[in-house]
Amino acid sequence: MAIPIKTAEQIEGIRKSSILAAQTLKYLEQFVVPGTTTAFIDQKCEEFVRDHGAIPATKGYNGFPAACCTSVNEVICHGIPGAYELRDGDILNIDVTTILEGYFGDTCKMYEVGNVSDYAKRLMRVTKECLHIGFEQCVAGNKLGNIGYEINKHATSHGYSVVYEFCGHGVGLKFHEEPEVAHTAPKDSGPVLAPGMIFTIEPMINAGKARSKVDRKDGWTARTIDGKLSAQYEHTILITDGFPEALTDIDGEYNKA
Repeated sequence: MAIPIKTAEQIEGIRKSSILAAQTLKYLEQFVVPGTTTAFIDQKCEEFVRDHGAIPATKGYNGFPAACCTSVNEVICHGIPGAYELRDGDILNIDVTTILEGYFGDTCKMYEVGNVSDYAKRLMRVTKECLHIGFEQCVAGNKLGNIGYEINKHATSHGYSVVYEFCGHGVGLKFHEEPEVAHTAPKDSGPVLAPGMIFTIEPMINAGKARSKVDRKDGWTARTIDGKLSAQYEHTILITDGFPEALTDIDGEYNKA
């Protein structure tokens, strides 16, 4: 299938939804403290999204029951909010996708709960670097596979592994569109990037082995197979004629050019 090229009107709609998704993550930060349940975080997420005229895309998506994903410690992705109480030293990923006026914005980030170990902080730092390195590959004329190639190169140089069973994806008019964005890929592989393409980069980096296992009891929660920590950061990226734009970056960490 062809990779959709968004119009100027569509890009503006996706940008607004992406900004709201990022604002939601910033709003939720105040609740990431020891003793808070992930269900409470989900409740506050849904309230914030709906109060801003949007819909949480994950709720009801293929049966997913919540407004966001909350993935703690060894959970790689798709953690279902519930009765779990955050504990001092936990690391938490919250993944939010908004539908605003029919347009989708998708982002996630890591949070530290209380006093986090240097071991966990290092994993999060390198994972965030992986996202930024992938972003730097998002130049028109480059090959899509170079995103994953450079991410994998950086992660493995620090002794980490890259999850290959989940990937980034096109987004904007639908929750999941073409292309699939692998976070480990051969150099100079895949289609050529062109202005107007919008997709997520969301590397999942493990402290141990790369593979995952999905909980049979809920069919969603993906964990590391060895119980070691996992971290993930995600932005929705727009390919332009020049420097790429991270549509979900509201802190100016990426959009500096």
